[in-house]
Amino acid sequence: MPISKRSANSYTWLLAGLILASIPAWADSHAPNHTARSQVEVEGNAAMERLKRAVGAAKQSAGPAPAIPARSEVDPLLQRRAFEGLSRSKGDPALVKRAEMDIAAARQALADERETASRRIAQALGLEQPDAIALAGAAPASLKKSWVAVLFVSSAMPVEVLRTYAASLSRVGGVMAFRGMPGGMTRVEPMAKLSAQVLRLDPGCEGPACAMRDVQIIVDPLVFRQHGVTKVPALAMIPGDPTQPYCERDENSPGAAHIIYGDAALSGLLEEYGRLGGKEEVRDALAHLARQ
Repeated sequence: MPISKRSANSYTWLLAGLILASIPAWADSHAPNHTARSQVEVEGNAAMERLKRAVGAAKQSAGPAPAIPARSEVDPLLQRRAFEGLSRSKGDPALVKRAEMDIAAARQALADERETASRRIAQALGLEQPDAIALAGAAPASLKKSWVAVLFVSSAMPVEVLRTYAASLSRVGGVMAFRGMPGGMTRVEPMAKLSAQVLRLDPGCEGPACAMRDVQIIVDPLVFRQHGVTKVPALAMIPGDPTQPYCERDENSPGAAHIIYGDAALSGLLEEYGRLGGKEEVRDALAHLARQ
């Protein structure tokens, strides 16, 4: 008996039927479950609301955040105790000792530098006598005698003329007197500058290390008034110490016996003073000028 065979078309229609039959079931199993998703969202929103309410309740029960007290509100006793506790904290003794030694050395070095700078500035401005080493061989020691040669001068005179007189006065221990200071009595700087220019041994020297002549410069309107000096240069041989301050000077202190006027060398002024009867007063000064 011959075996019957299905045709190809029959198998094709059978397979298509099976596929069509299975599509509804597969679609139902893989479609998104809108109901479940909506339920999850509702439960999540509810949980967030419950969390917000719990946080708000916790904040209300805790009260406001504590404020930092102002400095004026801090208890002074507590503050003092805190600082005392910090001060009692002990550090390394070796480091503390080393720091103290460094501070002491720095202070001493600063004091030495200040003293040196002050001395050099005073010498440069003619307010202090220079060191003996700087003046070695440049000027003799001050003469010990009863009369001091005082030369009355003015800041209006040429600096070179003043320097020439200063060189002669340094040989006899004399004094250079000004009635006032250039720029007025309230301004010291111009007078200090002029004094340095007049007293420097080397006119081209600049700075605090310049050597100065051993001549005292005074600003004394009273000595001008006492001797009636109205023009310069003028020479007087004054007994005693003409550089004495006003407050220590006697109102009736003796003055010079003669006043010599004239734009002449110091030796000529001294000789004229001697011719007028002051030979004893000028004897030592002329002797020292003659030996130079």
